[in-house]
Amino acid sequence: MYTGRYPTGYAGGMTELEKGPQGRRRGRGARERILGASQQLFRDQGINRTGMDQLCAAARVSKRTAYQHFTGKDELVAEYLRRFDPDVTGGVFDRTDLTPRERLLAAFEVPATGAQDITPMCPYIAASIEIHDPQHPARQYARDYKKAFAARFAETAREAGATNPEQLGEQLALLLDGASARTRVLNTESFPTAAAIAAVLIDNAIPTTAQR
Repeated sequence: MYTGRYPTGYAGGMTELEKGPQGRRRGRGARERILGASQQLFRDQGINRTGMDQLCAAARVSKRTAYQHFTGKDELVAEYLRRFDPDVTGGVFDRTDLTPRERLLAAFEVPATGAQDITPMCPYIAASIEIHDPQHPARQYARDYKKAFAARFAETAREAGATNPEQLGEQLALLLDGASARTRVLNTESFPTAAAIAAVLIDNAIPTTAQR
């Protein structure tokens, strides 16, 4: 469990000009700089190895300013994860230029720019591995996201005419997570293989008459 709430009573001494909405310091984009630094550091060296002192130095803010935007590291880690949603899927489920079946397969497409650069370990899985407390807000958010992600697969599978869309949604979500982890561990692209497996699962789940 992380700790790090700012000591009680330290928020005094600010002038009105230094305060933003609800008494928070404006900081010229301090919140965004903190989140940007957390995204880089958490990805490169992990959550547990990244301390607030290092984050503040990278974001060019004082600890005082950091704790005016986030009550502690717990809240910062949870907000860091929220920043990946919905961008982590690239919006494939909302594409109107694709059929439902094509949208299911599009989730397995990644740009050909190098496996290590484009597929760091899923941030939700990485956070759950590092954070042992099941009640940590980041762990709770990761669980909610993974459930919602499978539900989006299932919703699209239903549109495609799958006989058991919930089952197909879980299968595809599991396959995508596995491809991401395997790519990261082996530093070799696993998504083409995963896409081929996904196509078989999809075609087996969708009656021929329903396929487009």
